[in-house]
Amino acid sequence: MHGPNEIREQIIQSTSFPRSSKYDADWVLENMMGPNPLWLTESLAACMDLKSGMRVLDMGCGKGLSSIFLAREFGVQVWATDLWIDASDNFERICDAGVEDRVFPIHAEAHALPFADGFFDAMVSVDAYHYFGTDDLYLENHMARLVRPAGQMGIVVPGLVEELPCDQAPEHLREYWEPAFFSLHSPAWWKRHWERSGLVTVELSDMAPDGWRLWMESDLLWSERLGKPSDEADMLALDRGTTLGFTRMVGRRNERPVARLDAL
Repeated sequence: MHGPNEIREQIIQSTSFPRSSKYDADWVLENMMGPNPLWLTESLAACMDLKSGMRVLDMGCGKGLSSIFLAREFGVQVWATDLWIDASDNFERICDAGVEDRVFPIHAEAHALPFADGFFDAMVSVDAYHYFGTDDLYLENHMARLVRPAGQMGIVVPGLVEELPCDQAPEHLREYWEPAFFSLHSPAWWKRHWERSGLVTVELSDMAPDGWRLWMESDLLWSERLGKPSDEADMLALDRGTTLGFTRMVGRRNERPVARLDAL
């Protein structure tokens, strides 16, 4: 088993993510709620046009690491929105990071967001959108209206390389498969899901490069810290990206008016 210093080096020395590598490894490990959010945020942000001063919604921000990263690295203002983590707890982390003038914690449920139409220049969601965004009407009724026309929307979520035939678990992963994995989707599925609304033009929909490995390495680092084995890491090592990874998608908000639930 590797010691804490070796775990730290494994994170810091990731040449694939030079921005993320500047952050304290212990801070990242202590506040992760899944795969390393800085790696995922850096991978997504590289495909977006984020500029200093923009207003950005970080939907499902968890403990705020992605929001802090975006504010520091791109100079944007971020509304760090989450249901599971108390806004006061996130505010403490935000203040400790010295970005309280640019990151604003919000406690809200994804279907009851307290923001004005067109308020945001961009929306990002890191390892969260799949919990609420697969609903056929979610984009139209709850999310797209918050982003100004021509503003970007980007997500990175656990996903499938291709949709599963007949909704059957892959034979080589049956030992590890959980019902929750059936909620995951492919880049092609997500692209169709957004574009059929007419609200968004998808500019990128792919599997994040080495996404399965980032997921696996994050699980291994976490299991090292907790001193417990990770069945999920074993599954990802066996699969080696043939089935599972991270779907990454970026779209741009179209001009078409958005239907509002309160207008129906």
